[in-house]
Amino acid sequence: MITIAENEQIFDQTAASRVTDQIISKPDSVIGLSTGRTTGNMHRLIAVRCEEGDIDTSRVTFFGVDEITQVPRDYYGSCYRMIRSEMLDRMGFDDENFLMLPTFSDDFGQACKDFVKEIEARGGIDLLILGLGENGHLGFNQPHSPYEKDAWVTDMDPELLARVRREVGENGDYKGITLGLQMIMSSRRVILVAKGAHKANAVKHMLNGNVSTEFPASLLQKHPDCEFLLDTAAAALIKE
Repeated sequence: MITIAENEQIFDQTAASRVTDQIISKPDSVIGLSTGRTTGNMHRLIAVRCEEGDIDTSRVTFFGVDEITQVPRDYYGSCYRMIRSEMLDRMGFDDENFLMLPTFSDDFGQACKDFVKEIEARGGIDLLILGLGENGHLGFNQPHSPYEKDAWVTDMDPELLARVRREVGENGDYKGITLGLQMIMSSRRVILVAKGAHKANAVKHMLNGNVSTEFPASLLQKHPDCEFLLDTAAAALIKE
């Protein structure tokens, strides 16, 4: 399903409603969140709506789709910090029901397995919110990532890697730790959110291009319950 919002305000409101409606319909939902410019306002609106609408989130599990390795969690560019500051801190939500892949670990492979096990123990993913990379990446699954991954550590794109190094002030070997493509596709429901003219080419490729891990977002064409939520600028190049 493709939903096109007339403007950014309607886009953010629609995205937030998808999450709060999920919580209302299933109070013990397991919901995955993505970070970035596309989702910040959505997160803030969710917090406001849960508070003002007196929506019970005590049984909800939220988790982050991905994270940057080798950075402190209080680094403002960490996915943990963004989700907490944009949404969960405003809701008074504690860490017991907020799952994140680690930024530091002696064994990232085992940490990925533990993360997947914990999500499965809570019933699996009910709703997954995904952003869209301009090269088609989902989470940190870059083009040509292997499909058969539940969670794993991968290289970041060079632009993001350079930005992290500038902001942290160290020339570290930073990686992306992420939900894999197989686990993304096993989610019961997915909402891909994209806004802005700079995403228009990626949206076109995602919806009208060949389905391939060469452009990971194209795999969502095959998901049985995926909504593509776009604003008019992001949707400008797609065929009817």
